[in-house]
Amino acid sequence: MKRKKTDDPERLVPSELLEKAKSSLETDRLNRRTKCIVCGGECAPISSEPLCWVCRRLKISAWRDAENQMSVQE
Repeated sequence: MKRKKTDDPERLVPSELLEKAKSSLETDRLNRRTKCIVCGGECAPISSEPLCWVCRRLKISAWRDAENQMSVQE
């Protein structure tokens, strides 16, 4: 069974539009690369805080430990 020939994707989309899309993607990546306020690493893209994923996980586990200690003391 032979494959149906498809048109070259670059011919389907004008080159000007492709260049515009590529440049906007690069600027989005540059804007996201903020530094973590704790360690200076790259921030997690989904984080609402200026923390990298490692510092964010450490913060969450520190909160859990603090909650466990409070319940034991009571």
